[in-house]
Amino acid sequence: MARAVTQQRKIINTVLAWAVGLLIFFPILWTILTSFKTEAQAIADPPLFLGFDWTLENYAAVMERSNYSRFLWNSIIIAGGSTLLGILIAVPAAWSMAFVPSKRTKDILLWMLSTKMLPAVGVLYPIYLICIQFGILDSKIALVIILMLINLPIIVWMLYTYFKEIPGEILEAARMDGASLKEEVLYVLTPMAIPGIASTVLLNVILAWNEAFWTLNLTAAKAAPLTAFIASYSSPEGLFYAKLSAASTMAIAPILILGWFSQKQLVSGLTFGAVK
Repeated sequence: MARAVTQQRKIINTVLAWAVGLLIFFPILWTILTSFKTEAQAIADPPLFLGFDWTLENYAAVMERSNYSRFLWNSIIIAGGSTLLGILIAVPAAWSMAFVPSKRTKDILLWMLSTKMLPAVGVLYPIYLICIQFGILDSKIALVIILMLINLPIIVWMLYTYFKEIPGEILEAARMDGASLKEEVLYVLTPMAIPGIASTVLLNVILAWNEAFWTLNLTAAKAAPLTAFIASYSSPEGLFYAKLSAASTMAIAPILILGWFSQKQLVSGLTFGAVK
């Protein structure tokens, strides 16, 4: 009897998981399907799910109108640069908080996390003026620094959580064997926390890739990433849904592919230390 109940629960949980997954994925699927419709079919009422004439004219129009490779390259540099810089700062910070905690460590962590609750528009004006003052407005370096600072609390929190699962005795043994602080972090701690670091990197890349507020307000032409590429298809004449969907599909395709091939590392990192 108990075995049958357990089996039923597994089936119900599986069905619910698939239902939630499909519900979350449906907007992405609809965007992809709309990108292959004509503009008339994209706004048809009732909506056309599969019964439409497939076309690639929207992708051709997008490629003719915009230099997609330039926007893609900007996104890669901004997302990759902010992630790398964030990891370089967060690893020693998380190490210090996890293995050399002070009385204020938890307060500092909570304060860092509280900065994520600050409305971005509240600091837009001073940051905009700072960028003008230093001559870095509409530059990739400005976005790299800003996105790194925005996501740094999450990176530190995640790494701190992963590092806390590593026994401190291992690091003490390394010190007793003569390992320096640099060697302890690079050759002992980092290899053991690779799953956690990998998932942190992937999450930060996704957050930086999808950031729209700062990229739209601090860029014009030179440093505009794919989020600005999508926004360019909203015009005073109205929304061209099919072309907008094609641009959106081209913008999210690289991060979807990265997430698909990295899902094993992402799941492994997010569950790191969950089972002892």
